Amino acid sequence: MKTKNEWLQSVYQPAVAKHPERKYNHKNLSDMEPDPIYTQDDLKEWDAERDLGYPGEFPYTRGVQASVYRGKLWTMRMFAGFGSAEQTNERFHALLRAGQTGLSTAFDLPTLMGYDSDHPFSKGEVGKCGVAVASLADMEILFQGIDPEQVTTSMTINSPANAIWAMYIANAQKQGKDLTKIGGTIQNDILKEFIAQKEFIYPPAPSVKLVIDTFEWGPKIVPKWNFISVSGYHIREAGATGVQELAFTLADGFHYVEKALERGLDIDEFAPRISFFWDIHNDFFEEIAKLRAARRIWARQMRDRYGAKNPKSWMLRTHSQTAGVSLPAQQPLNNIARVAIQALAAVLGGTQSLHTDAFDEALALPTEEAATIALRTQQIIAYETGVAGVVDPLAGSYYVEKLTDDIEAAALGYIEQIRAMGGVEVGIDNGFFQLEMAEAAYRYQREVEKKSRIIVGVNDFVQDAVQVPLQLIDPEVERVQEARLAQVRRERDPARTAAALAALRDTAVTGANSMPAFLECAHAYVTLGEQMDVLKGVYGEYVEPAMV
Repeated sequence: MKTKNEWLQSVYQPAVAKHPERKYNHKNLSDMEPDPIYTQDDLKEWDAERDLGYPGEFPYTRGVQASVYRGKLWTMRMFAGFGSAEQTNERFHALLRAGQTGLSTAFDLPTLMGYDSDHPFSKGEVGKCGVAVASLADMEILFQGIDPEQVTTSMTINSPANAIWAMYIANAQKQGKDLTKIGGTIQNDILKEFIAQKEFIYPPAPSVKLVIDTFEWGPKIVPKWNFISVSGYHIREAGATGVQELAFTLADGFHYVEKALERGLDIDEFAPRISFFWDIHNDFFEEIAKLRAARRIWARQMRDRYGAKNPKSWMLRTHSQTAGVSLPAQQPLNNIARVAIQALAAVLGGTQSLHTDAFDEALALPTEEAATIALRTQQIIAYETGVAGVVDPLAGSYYVEKLTDDIEAAALGYIEQIRAMGGVEVGIDNGFFQLEMAEAAYRYQREVEKKSRIIVGVNDFVQDAVQVPLQLIDPEVERVQEARLAQVRRERDPARTAAALAALRDTAVTGANSMPAFLECAHAYVTLGEQMDVLKGVYGEYVEPAMV
């Protein structure tokens, strides 16, 4: 049998001489140039036992569960939230009736930034990009009729994560639920806020301290809850390549592990509840290989570098979301095809949970019809394509295995560079992440402008604008929220409120674990803004330095 080089020289090159290759950029989105063909010659250093293994076994390249989707399909967890708690509750119930198997909550900008809905900075933003939650009263309405012991809930919240999580737990307690039986996830990844999304409140050090409080408290009180979802999604949406997303996200995860170990926590107690969240973009094979490489890097580092003994500590469990940044406003119906391809890549990459974006998200929050189509896309993949019937069907592909190796090596190079400079917080302070992502985003945009990378409907195959129905947010939502907040402040026990805030302040001053104080604040109907203001008084507010 010919070697790869012999075939390229004797067969491929003569063919290309007669019919030249298309003048197009074949590089993937991480700027890696693929060969025209891959063979066993590309895997000379590859060891199937060491690098691949079996599903459910170290190093988990093929998946963290042995049966993967033959045993249980991925959780279909559609991101939803808009307007008031009442409106989002209606959408939650509609999605559950349509066959969704888990909830994922989007909060509005004031909530994400820790402001109450009646704060002057909240004007015009209440309920616009998610649901407004300012106190336990909103949380009670948001999850009315939804059993937290039966439906897992993910909440995309970061700087105020402790407070919002406490409200969710307080609501479950008021319903008489067993906290050992409720499951879900808080995103709670503050490092990626400094790197990418910029929804921070306090400086990095106290912000990370609050995260580690959840590592310490969560396994003892809410053992089925994932108290962090280390999030590459927002890093990718901010302009990072797939390799940068993988490297920066894993570096963040390792940083949290190190801070938890510094506090004296048992790695095998907290590590099994760390989860991850990835952006699944258009480059089909790159995304599959990225998820496989992520599992392998995490497993090896957790076992060999950090000394975790429990195999569950080695498992990188992940939620994925199709790439919102890849869905243009032009010809929005084309986005249905993009989402389907991205979702298929997530499934073939072995995700445990998946959100599919709606085709209209570049224009507004999804309509119910658009959200339902996005959910149906997952259901068609699950039940009609056959891909769920075979565990890791691409294993052994010359290209996929070589690409997995290449992405792993490139990501590890970044991780070692970050460690050498002093860690993630140093990288944030010196602008390393921002500059790396800015350069990658600039390169990608130049490729689009020069048409060396075609975006259908944007820089080629263009047609007149297509109008689609939009989900509009009624300005009345702001008035409803202000009235509810006024009622909460009027009816709560002022002495209990003051005592709860004083206890929260004490935890910030002394360094004690903050979660019991946050939980008491929730039960006392202390508002989100009141809690965040108390901590600002101790920690201060972070102002990002200018990059020059």
